[in-house]
Amino acid sequence: MPSSRRSRRRPYSAGHVPLDPDRLRGMTRSEGGPDGGSYSVRQVRGSDKSYRCPGCDQLIAPGTAHVVAWRNDHLLGAQAGIEDRRHWHTSCWRARGRRRPTR
Repeated sequence: MPSSRRSRRRPYSAGHVPLDPDRLRGMTRSEGGPDGGSYSVRQVRGSDKSYRCPGCDQLIAPGTAHVVAWRNDHLLGAQAGIEDRRHWHTSCWRARGRRRPTR
């Protein structure tokens, strides 16, 4: 028998909230690498600190949108892969098959 209580999450009169594509950018996706490895990749809008891109060895300025990537099949396990994650310029990440990491 269904409950007689109404849901408090969304009133019945309220319309459906459309999907925001910008929210999907922060979700982790899986990609195959040119070396045959499996990588988890997350698009980041920006951060408060700077990072050095392993693709071009240049700084990623604070507040710059970039990619964070780590290996799923790390030799020492999943936690070690997450701890070994790297911040890449988006264009460097796309070109990683043509250039090797400098670090």
